[in-house]
Amino acid sequence: MRQATWLILPCMAGILNVSAQTLTPLHSFAVTDGANPFAGLVQATNGNFYGTTYGGGRTNDGTIFRVTPGGAFTTLHNFCTVSGCPDGALIIGGLIQAKDGNFYGTANSGGANGPNYGTVFRMTPAGKVTTLYSFCAKTSCEDGSQPNAGLVQGANGDLYGTTRGGGANSYGTVFQITTSGALTTLYSFCPSSGCADGAHPTVPLIQGKDGALYGATLNGGGADDGVVFKITTGGALTTLYSFCTVSGCADGETPAGGLIQANDGYFYGTTEFGGLNSNGTIFKISSSGALTTIYNFCSQPSCLDGQIPAAALVQASDGNLYGTTQSGGLVGAGTIFKTTTSGALTSVYSFCAQLGCADGKEPFGLIQGTNGEFYGTNFSGGAGGAGTVFSFDTGLGPFVELEPTSGKVGATVKILGSNLTGATRVAFHGKSASFSVVSQYEITAVVPSGATTGPVTVVTPGGTLTSNVPFAVRP
Repeated sequence: MRQATWLILPCMAGILNVSAQTLTPLHSFAVTDGANPFAGLVQATNGNFYGTTYGGGRTNDGTIFRVTPGGAFTTLHNFCTVSGCPDGALIIGGLIQAKDGNFYGTANSGGANGPNYGTVFRMTPAGKVTTLYSFCAKTSCEDGSQPNAGLVQGANGDLYGTTRGGGANSYGTVFQITTSGALTTLYSFCPSSGCADGAHPTVPLIQGKDGALYGATLNGGGADDGVVFKITTGGALTTLYSFCTVSGCADGETPAGGLIQANDGYFYGTTEFGGLNSNGTIFKISSSGALTTIYNFCSQPSCLDGQIPAAALVQASDGNLYGTTQSGGLVGAGTIFKTTTSGALTSVYSFCAQLGCADGKEPFGLIQGTNGEFYGTNFSGGAGGAGTVFSFDTGLGPFVELEPTSGKVGATVKILGSNLTGATRVAFHGKSASFSVVSQYEITAVVPSGATTGPVTVVTPGGTLTSNVPFAVRP
């Protein structure tokens, strides 16, 4: 069994010939404004990006911040400024923006019930934080403790997440919580010897197209090296795959990065360790549990392709998957890579390419902004040494995102993008829809009668924008 790598991997000095892609440090943390972001970013409906830091801030217990696409940075909240840390402390997970416009997240520590149990919190766009739930409110922490991962909002409007510890068996939980703070424990891991169902979940859940929630655990399973699982919103859990059940852990071990569901319907993820070269893998898995390893890291000399991927992938508007590794690359400080869904991988950036690692090192994931560029965070490096926020331009053009990505005729859909003012037409797979421009970043549209599953297009003065995923019209 290997333990997840959280706080290590120093950068080696070196000189790098930067490729055609352009990476721009948007902000370097200096501890007073936050330090060591563990999670990636979320792009809000106002076009800005929001994120969290593990440490730094007024009491060195973490922060929430906002950064514009151009790099204007604001610290919105400093955790643990009140005695006892009732608002939480030490933020490992990222944020989500829910349908009500507020942001939701988890704190690994703090809360009303002790220093080490954690919270679920809500933050308004203006930065006001409210603690919705403090873990370990029940005897022996049966409700869970220490949530490491962020949340997901289900189609029913409730939020779902995991705790690394606590639960009926002390190996972690899956929980459901309303936006007003009513929490239900859906599942407690490891009810029997051997933890065949998994143990210690630390990555965010996602909701699949089938309505079930999918996630992973760091430990448990047949070899105690983690599992992929699915669970219904009613709490029925199925273990889909146990890692390191192939000789030499050729199938990977320790799935610490989380899952995405790509347009082809498969789920894709990474393992930090294992694989043919013992430095991590990329895998795809079906909803029934059939797993295929599509790439083994450190397949190139000196691990130029990267090693130890510890963050979720993102499927970009070009259909490729993009991600990061914590280490490896030309100077050992981590990489950005892209891969096809069949596993043809290209390393597109090696960190510590700029003097003094001003571009950062130890990246923790990417998202693609609606302007086409990628945005992410580094745990360390930067001008202040405590991590960075960066943008990465590969030349991909702007697009629009849909919230939700499926619905019935007559449903209202948010369309998010950039420079949407002056839009003259919205169409669902070619069928014109009624719409209203809310701001330069948001349009609301109604799924028209006769619409079929396919891309959504928006005609603007600057050109026609296409959704990065098709909209599925439900009966």
